[in-house]
Amino acid sequence: MSTLELTKENFNETVEKNGFVLIDFWASWCGPCRQFGPVYQKAAEGNPDLVFGKVDTEAQQELAAAFEIRSIPTLMIIRDRTVVFSQPGALPAPALDDLIKQARALDMDEVRREVAEQQAQPGAAE
Repeated sequence: MSTLELTKENFNETVEKNGFVLIDFWASWCGPCRQFGPVYQKAAEGNPDLVFGKVDTEAQQELAAAFEIRSIPTLMIIRDRTVVFSQPGALPAPALDDLIKQARALDMDEVRREVAEQQAQPGAAE
């Protein structure tokens, strides 16, 4: 499967309709982004059951701002409408494969419980 271009028009629908979405925030002028692109594309082809999206931070500045993207590339994983991973920097293929494996293994009931606990604590968002 190829990657899907995510925009503010299709972002919410994509995340709501798919339980597991990987997102690459990138820009065409960014050297590390261009280096990471083929690694990301290969991972997309190797995991056809997952949705691999790309957000062009130049064209989709509102979307990048909404997720407080300060450095690119930034890789984000959303499972069941919950961000379970977000980190700037290009990953080598083995690290990306391992990250996907770890994200697949997450117990989402446990993740939701932890998120609810964090949100219930005043001033806990650090």
